[in-house]
Amino acid sequence: MPPTACIDTEYGTITLQLFAREAPLVVEAFTRLAQQGKYRNTTFHRVVPNFVVQDGDITNGTGDPEPFFSLRESWSRQRHGRGCLGLATAGPDTGGSQYYMCHSTQPHLDGGYTVFGRVVDGFDVMDRLVQGDMMLQVRVP
Repeated sequence: MPPTACIDTEYGTITLQLFAREAPLVVEAFTRLAQQGKYRNTTFHRVVPNFVVQDGDITNGTGDPEPFFSLRESWSRQRHGRGCLGLATAGPDTGGSQYYMCHSTQPHLDGGYTVFGRVVDGFDVMDRLVQGDMMLQVRVP
């Protein structure tokens, strides 16, 4: 059974299926940060309607890249469909703690960013989020 995670927000929970086989380094980093409590009380600092909801900025809301590690991309055949969970980067091999979820299909992102999971429940919660809303925590069972 694939690993899962839950993103708790002010509006409810978004449940994710993680693609550990396709993107092991990214899934391991995401789950480790969640288990360490790094994903707590952050804001969705980038929300673009009909595009993405972005969070995971563990640098006190500055939006700056995380200075303590960077991840290599994990290329997979997973597409940027509605509800995909992707690794936000500023260029090749610059992934860190930030992630995004797609509101709609974004084929222009395929092959350029790592898709490491997908929303399986809570689409209504994801669609309700606006920039500045709180992410309470990411839980990994």
